[in-house]
Amino acid sequence: MNQGVIDMSEAVKIYTIPTCSDCNFAKRYLKERNVPYTEYNCEENPAYAEEVRELTGKSIVPTIVINGRVFIGFADNLDEIRKLIP
Repeated sequence: MNQGVIDMSEAVKIYTIPTCSDCNFAKRYLKERNVPYTEYNCEENPAYAEEVRELTGKSIVPTIVINGRVFIGFADNLDEIRKLIP
């Protein structure tokens, strides 16, 4: 396996809210690549929103965690995410 590319057996974490189009794009991207992920709906559970603030210092979704790397937003980070999830 290429170094730096995600181990497909490890789930990706994605913090979302239902009305976020960038969140939905991110989930579709992962599904299309058969990448397992765990979704944390910040609207349903305020504790998830607090986790986002602890991870990033901000309240922005999607917040995506891949192999310990934290990405704030999907579209703005797509080039970096593609390096991990081709």
